[in-house]
Amino acid sequence: MWQEIPRSGFTVYFHLCELMIMRVLVAYASRYGATQGIAERIAGTLRQQGLEVDLISIRQAKDPTAYDAAVIGSAIYYFHWMRSAARFVRHNAQALAARPVWLFSSGPLGNKAQDAQGRDLCEVLEPKEIAEYRETVRPRDHRVFFGAMDAHRLGFLHRLIYKMPVNRDGALFPQGDFRDWAVIDAWASSIAQTLKVR
Repeated sequence: MWQEIPRSGFTVYFHLCELMIMRVLVAYASRYGATQGIAERIAGTLRQQGLEVDLISIRQAKDPTAYDAAVIGSAIYYFHWMRSAARFVRHNAQALAARPVWLFSSGPLGNKAQDAQGRDLCEVLEPKEIAEYRETVRPRDHRVFFGAMDAHRLGFLHRLIYKMPVNRDGALFPQGDFRDWAVIDAWASSIAQTLKVR
């Protein structure tokens, strides 16, 4: 849509969309960097689509009312979001519910999309907080993305768990980068398209 504005004997035309660039918060909680990498990829895609994006660690994120929309993600540990991410969403639930919000989680490892019972791993591993957020924040969507594992970056406790006999040869926690960038890019592009038509 084009707008015509008279200015002292001449007319200025401009595209209204240029005055309505949406500001998007992309906030993430990441312990070893895999979730941060996903957030960075999402932020990059949104910027390529012409949106103004602030990429911020959840610990530095402040009032979301300064933004038109938000994308919030966290690593998954033991079927839960990280505490900093859960605390941010709960504390800002009212503000987040008043604007478009998308949530993502990072956690599954390996190349198998299903568990031993044939269930979709991304559905099985959905964090327990998401059901609550669907009621309080009403996100447009939530996605679980496969993550990455680098044993050399693990903290002391997680390194002990990684070295347990039950994880011999990476049976439970395989090493590698299992993030599907094509899936992540497509999801981020769908967010951009939704925001650009508002």
